Amino acid sequence: MKDYRQSILFIASILLFFSCGKDNKENIPVDDGSIRYQLFQLEKKGWKSKLHSQKADDIKFTATEVPIQFYLLKDKGNHDLFEIDSLYQENKKERVIEFTYEQEDEEDLLKEQFTTLSYEEGVKYMSFALDKDFYVVTSKKDTIKCTGVSYERNFKIAPFQKVLLFFSGIDPEEKIQLIYNDKLFKKGTLKFQFKDTYTEILL
Repeated sequence: MKDYRQSILFIASILLFFSCGKDNKENIPVDDGSIRYQLFQLEKKGWKSKLHSQKADDIKFTATEVPIQFYLLKDKGNHDLFEIDSLYQENKKERVIEFTYEQEDEEDLLKEQFTTLSYEEGVKYMSFALDKDFYVVTSKKDTIKCTGVSYERNFKIAPFQKVLLFFSGIDPEEKIQLIYNDKLFKKGTLKFQFKDTYTEILL
């Protein structure tokens, strides 16, 4: 399982690096009545994943499950579906959740006024300590710790902060609840109920 965690963290890191220079029409929010979804699209494949948002004071927190297939396909480039299926079978018990923080006036949330930490300490916390603030509870009442966090630095360009959260050993059909004990912004405990997993869509 440790190898799987290392594998998925490595894949995610590479994808974050390469995604900066490519337009894959990914991460496109869409409305479906009162429900908002995130689209993860590549040339031949696409997935729709529900956005789960909560607001605490002036900060909006949003959690979205990221299709593991999306990252595997993007990493391979040639979209070898047979190979992707094999890789998916090896990693199907991994969960990746995109988690974003956004201040209502689009202020940089890592300023000391929001965290009571220096900017550098805030970046360090997001990069190396945030994993301790998250865990998942499954419908079977199992508690799964976060195995890693990948902090996507935007260098003050985008009006939000984004991390990828990694969890292991969860059945792909299992319903989960993400628990966040917010120690950085001190907004208490937030719970995000994932009743449905992402769904594949036709492009």
